[in-house]
Amino acid sequence: MAAPAEARAVLSAEGWLSLQPEAFQEEVYSRAGLVHVAAGDVVFRHGDPLGGLYGIVSGALLVTIGPPEESPQLLHVLGRGRWVGEGCFLVREPRRVGLQAATDAALLHLPLEAMDRMAIDEPLMTMRRIVQVLMGNLDILARAYSDFQSLDPDRRIAAALLRLNATPGAPIRMSQTDLGVLSATSRRPSACGASHPTG
Repeated sequence: MAAPAEARAVLSAEGWLSLQPEAFQEEVYSRAGLVHVAAGDVVFRHGDPLGGLYGIVSGALLVTIGPPEESPQLLHVLGRGRWVGEGCFLVREPRRVGLQAATDAALLHLPLEAMDRMAIDEPLMTMRRIVQVLMGNLDILARAYSDFQSLDPDRRIAAALLRLNATPGAPIRMSQTDLGVLSATSRRPSACGASHPTG
């Protein structure tokens, strides 16, 4: 496998991989392949077997939580430049979240076997670099928890939009229902027939 030019152009300029040394980037690109998914496609589910890492080249992905016997709950929407799927490499346990395409999307997939081969020569540095993906995703969770503490629904909506817009200028593709979930708000009709968010 080898990453095509589109993936290189995007992921070398935005997100976690763009912050890594050039030699590491090239190793990722040489071992990863581009995957195309259609809106609604499931990339992986909570509890799925071990798998690799995904970087978003275009489109948007829904991150969901919840055990298999329950309906998944929306946790976040990831856009261009974001990476997800690091947990299997770090702890050797099944998927802890689900990942589904919100729109048609292009993903760069680095298989778990490739990650293991990369770690043979530089185990500590490879681990530290993958942990940076984890820390970036934990930062999103911490920020969301902090945002939820606001009693003002307008502030929660604005904060949710700021969390989603990791790449300035990139469109945010999501429904009002999903935005309501991410901001802990709902829509109710006003006296004049319009609707507005509420806590």
